[in-house]
Amino acid sequence: MTAPKPRTPRQAARTAVRDPLGAVLLLRYENEEVGPHWAMPGGGLDPGEPPREGARRELREETGWHDLEPGPLLCTWTHDFTRAGIPVRQHEHIYLVDAPGPRRELGPETEADHLADGILGWRWWTSEELRDTDEQIWPPQLHDLLDRWSPGDRPADLGYVPVRGRPDTVG
Repeated sequence: MTAPKPRTPRQAARTAVRDPLGAVLLLRYENEEVGPHWAMPGGGLDPGEPPREGARRELREETGWHDLEPGPLLCTWTHDFTRAGIPVRQHEHIYLVDAPGPRRELGPETEADHLADGILGWRWWTSEELRDTDEQIWPPQLHDLLDRWSPGDRPADLGYVPVRGRPDTVG
């Protein structure tokens, strides 16, 4: 039995974009270690980039929306996955963003970036859909965090949260 490869630390930031009825935008990612999963727009921080700035940059890159700003910090969490063949332990800051109108489409300029980043699709999820799905959602507690959050709350620190591996590699 071989020891697992050490994980490279990685800092990241994401945004939980909610429409006026509370649905949240999620992107469907494919990952070599964990398989398909849904997560909020976001990704790794550039060297020296503060988390809020990284969240703003990633939101614009992955949605094409330039009129939204990260709001309060919802939570932080840490999880493992493999990125470009490198096992990483990623620490994420997740910010709330309230979209001013109903569910909208992503900008057409995002298609090439999505293809390069392994993003398979996107959709808006209601709280009920998040709670009842068998799909892998990152972080797994997202529906609880969004349902319980109210203005003035302190950000939740979820700590390290294991995520499910690919079904074809379990065992």
